[in-house]
Amino acid sequence: MNIKVGTRGSKLALIQTYWIIDKLKEQYPEVNFEVKEIKTTGDRIQHLSLDKIGDKGLFVKEIEQQLLDGKIDIAVHSMKDMPSSLPEGLKFANTPKREDPRDVLILKEGYKSLDELPKGAKIGTGSKRRKYQLLKKRPDLKIVPIRGNIETRIKKIESECLHGVVLAAAGIIRAGLEEVISEFISVDSMVPAPAQGALAIEIRDCDSKIEKIVNSLGDDITDIQISAERGFLDGVNGSCHIPIGAFCEVQGSNLKLTGIYGDEEGKCLIKHSLTGVSENPRDLGLNLAKIVLEEYKKYEG
Repeated sequence: MNIKVGTRGSKLALIQTYWIIDKLKEQYPEVNFEVKEIKTTGDRIQHLSLDKIGDKGLFVKEIEQQLLDGKIDIAVHSMKDMPSSLPEGLKFANTPKREDPRDVLILKEGYKSLDELPKGAKIGTGSKRRKYQLLKKRPDLKIVPIRGNIETRIKKIESECLHGVVLAAAGIIRAGLEEVISEFISVDSMVPAPAQGALAIEIRDCDSKIEKIVNSLGDDITDIQISAERGFLDGVNGSCHIPIGAFCEVQGSNLKLTGIYGDEEGKCLIKHSLTGVSENPRDLGLNLAKIVLEEYKKYEG
């Protein structure tokens, strides 16, 4: 059997894709996997911030089209890049075990934590979620918008005279660059993007053989977390234009979901938590979204 795997061509995307393939080969050594690199709109347009050129589908639409057209059999994405809804005819396979969901600070030599940075320090990030949570903790910081792959963003500490950058821990760990991390930021201080650290395996609805193979990588706790966090994302109709975060803690059958939601300018940033049970994680996310949106309406007047 031959399975064609679609992915973006970035170094991290390929690392993630081959990690999935290696895990699948352990259980299905007879299957041949072929990787197809696909350039997305988000990859082609690097000179603009994400909120200036569109929505989250920027990094997945071209890949999804090839999946729908039968040119590839599965697609591997970072789950946090996925829009709140999928095109008709596509669905997610079970989610593999999640990597560390936290954000990290990578700082200029001589600094080890956010608290050590001088007043007015410059921090690079292209994420409004990260920007406004940082400013909530340190209003004096100057946030500089940056884009690019992991290595490019780290190099901008020198090239753009930054004191540091904020990145997802998962990407740094998967790329084998843990030694550059200055500080892990707790999920309480900075709520991660919904599903940050998780990989998405996207398949066609009708491919039962493919589904059986890729579902073998599913992790029950990760599936619960992703269902709750993406439920929140769906409920607030999330986009990259506004700061949105969600993180689900699982303790046995009990869940605690924390979400943030705000406006484009960062004048309002609502944070709220809700508890529930693991049998209904998506409902927990949708219910938290309703509460947050009601609070947001009060802000809007």
